[in-house]
Amino acid sequence: MHRFYADEQGVTGSDAHLCEEDARHASRVLRMKPGEVCELFAAGKRYAGEIAHITEGDVLVRITGELPSTEARLRITLYQGLPKADKMELIVQKAVELGACEVVPVAMSRCVVQLDAKDGRKKQERWQKIAREACKQSGRCEMLRVSEPISFRQLLSRLPAHGGTIVPWEDARGYSLTRYHDEHPDVTDLAIVIGPEGGMSAEEVAQLQQAACHAVTLGPRILRTETAGLCAMSALFCLYGDME
Repeated sequence: MHRFYADEQGVTGSDAHLCEEDARHASRVLRMKPGEVCELFAAGKRYAGEIAHITEGDVLVRITGELPSTEARLRITLYQGLPKADKMELIVQKAVELGACEVVPVAMSRCVVQLDAKDGRKKQERWQKIAREACKQSGRCEMLRVSEPISFRQLLSRLPAHGGTIVPWEDARGYSLTRYHDEHPDVTDLAIVIGPEGGMSAEEVAQLQQAACHAVTLGPRILRTETAGLCAMSALFCLYGDME
């Protein structure tokens, strides 16, 4: 079934107009007709609907019912050390599918990639487009947000706003995600900090720990940067009951 986003006005009564991009796609590419069914995302909710009226620039959807939410109860923000090449695109896409609410690229001391403000904005636009398509494909009710890259100092200032913070680290011993869950069973807003290809420096990890960030192990094997965050998210969603 085709999935679309409503425009800024959302659902009015039992009707909603598609956003401009989706309206063009429905009319010009899919060539949909009145009476065809679809799913609609509006203001964080998911609806069943059918096409009521369609022109080249406007598509009206009649809501036929609200569908169950696909959002996780545990809100995870992934703070990802900037990786090389196209790895960030993969990370964003899979973070959407797993259920993260935000991905924040972070410039760390061992990052090979360094982006100025202009390049950071261009990359962010590209990553956000990937997130949007992944949200539609995976049936997410809410759009995952990808922010522009931030500095490590900015990362430290953001962490207190979360209910909890963990940093998977290859030198962490004896403190697992299972133990974190056992000690923090009621956390609902969690930040995960992942280093780039070269990992995080000992100084960076020490600063994170001073900011009440828990260093955790993901097991005896060394995971790549594009694997570590997705592994941690999968395990946490399972531990907190969001994969049942």
